[in-house]
Amino acid sequence: MLLRLNGIEKTFSQQINTVSRLLLELGAKPRRVAVEINGEIIDPSLFDETPVHDRDRVEIVTFVGGG
Repeated sequence: MLLRLNGIEKTFSQQINTVSRLLLELGAKPRRVAVEINGEIIDPSLFDETPVHDRDRVEIVTFVGGG
């Protein structure tokens, strides 16, 4: 599977079928990220059911605390 992830093409050996699976594969914590697929922001409550397709453009932003 090929995705454009944060502007960089990345190939995954396993089939990534949902946003949740993608975040798991990347080691990202779902409660600390915002995800956009092909220009559409995905509601975190829908990560488990939102599909990811070959060649999708995915942007993931990680929230960082501090001051």
